[in-house]
Amino acid sequence: MDDQRKILSRRNSMPPDESSSWNYGSQSMHSTRSSKPERLYKVWPGNNKFLCGGRLVLGPDAGSLYLSSFLIGCPALTFCIRMLVRIKEHDPLYGYGVLTTGVILTFMDLLFLYMTSVRDPGIIPRNHRPIEDEGSGSSSRELVAAGKSGILRIPRTKDVTINGYTVKVKFCDTCRLYRPPRASHCSICNNCVQRFDHHCPWVGQCIGLRNYRFFILFISSSTFLCIYVFTFSLMNLLRRKKSLVHSMSHDVVSVILVVYCFVAVWFVGGLTLFHFYLMSTNQTTYENFRYRYDKGKNPHNFGVVKNIKQVLFTKTPPSAINFRELVIVEDVVIPMTPSDNESYTGFRKNSDQEMTQRLTQSGRWVLQRQASAPQGYQATSRDAADMAKKSENVDVR
Repeated sequence: MDDQRKILSRRNSMPPDESSSWNYGSQSMHSTRSSKPERLYKVWPGNNKFLCGGRLVLGPDAGSLYLSSFLIGCPALTFCIRMLVRIKEHDPLYGYGVLTTGVILTFMDLLFLYMTSVRDPGIIPRNHRPIEDEGSGSSSRELVAAGKSGILRIPRTKDVTINGYTVKVKFCDTCRLYRPPRASHCSICNNCVQRFDHHCPWVGQCIGLRNYRFFILFISSSTFLCIYVFTFSLMNLLRRKKSLVHSMSHDVVSVILVVYCFVAVWFVGGLTLFHFYLMSTNQTTYENFRYRYDKGKNPHNFGVVKNIKQVLFTKTPPSAINFRELVIVEDVVIPMTPSDNESYTGFRKNSDQEMTQRLTQSGRWVLQRQASAPQGYQATSRDAADMAKKSENVDVR
């Protein structure tokens, strides 16, 4: 046993950019370590896409931005071009005023769309420390004996108090933490998000604490732009001195814009009204559909004025994750502790050995993954526990 620990210790103190082999029982193992630092966004376990070296954070379905940009920009720019081409038919003040306002509204609508899509919505850093290091107290976990080994079993929920109300928070198996109140795990982005509202396919991003304000501005400006184009396209038809039918036959572009905006405004307008209701009652879409707070029982409701002020006029909190942070990638082989038998021959094919990939900064564990075990591996539960414990103490500088 002592010789095996010395071999493992030499593996942990191996110089950077080298490979190491050692024997454990009758099985030979091989592992490598690279000291080349990587940006965190390059090895982030979520499904996000990153641009500009990790400065811009998008969802996995960010390609929908092309469709959203087309649905907004195409009719808006068509309206502006139509006004520019026929500006001599109108009073100059009216024509240039309508054109300038249309350009500004289109620009702001697209700006809010991209600001919603490329911002970190409030991703919560994953917990990669051992669960027992969390300061949640003994009441938040239960130690259950299984044979001669102990298994740490984490309760699915625990109670926290918010403004005098008791709220249950859930444990996330993927992120290995108790989600903060109002947070939820997005299955599309594979991240826990603070104040999770929903995952919007039109912006290709989660809507959460840090981009909800821009989402409100986006759908509000989209609604106003629809009403604006609809109104002035209809006025372009009605301003003609001839009959409406004759005007429609000679200005087909305005007719198409009137029909398009009439249909679109029901969608974006209804969505805007719904989110203004949620904002005034301090609910999220997820809470509204999942919990359906009764009147007076929403612990986050502080009144209409304070609720709106909280969303629109408070400082946006900084991102909890620096995706441009330099980290060191390390691969360490760790056998899992057997749960029932004291010793055995051969691990099961897929689940009886962990390949742990660690992103290490100041000796702290950031990320892990699993791989299948070598065949013919022999170990005892005590040996495996010693190796796992030793590996937890690896300090990479």
